[in-house]
Amino acid sequence: MTRLDSAIRRLTAQRDLLNWATQAIGPTGLVLELGLGNGRTYDHLRDRLPGREIYAFERSPSAHPDCYPPEGYLLVGDLFDTLPAFIERHGRGAAALIHIDIGSGNEAANRSLALRLSPLLEALLQPGALLLGDRAFSMPACRDITSRTNVPEGRYFVYRRED
Repeated sequence: MTRLDSAIRRLTAQRDLLNWATQAIGPTGLVLELGLGNGRTYDHLRDRLPGREIYAFERSPSAHPDCYPPEGYLLVGDLFDTLPAFIERHGRGAAALIHIDIGSGNEAANRSLALRLSPLLEALLQPGALLLGDRAFSMPACRDITSRTNVPEGRYFVYRRED
């Protein structure tokens, strides 16, 4: 598979899962976009969830000018600094949906990052909430429901908070 084909497959999986997730989540709870990047998925989420509180996290913002969250909804800095402060402010179980796409080309570093982030992400999810991510996470209170989607194995990962 070419890198172009791989990118198209990844973006298609992202869009399809985001569309599904916005219909599958409950009516309350925050939506979190971890890794604002150029703002494409944030823009998609705000289009699909009008009126919903959507927070974006980014270490070094450089999104398209039309794809920035409003004042107070962009948290800038390292996730290991911004997420604990966010949990303290909003409480455990505050999120109905988390989308995280922050991987790099270094798979060992990606695995390590996912393992370190897993407890923070799990703490944010309310019962029944969804996490969509570009890599596997280790969250004992969540069920991996990726196989219930039409996304090719290993392309994207989907978790639902069980309790």
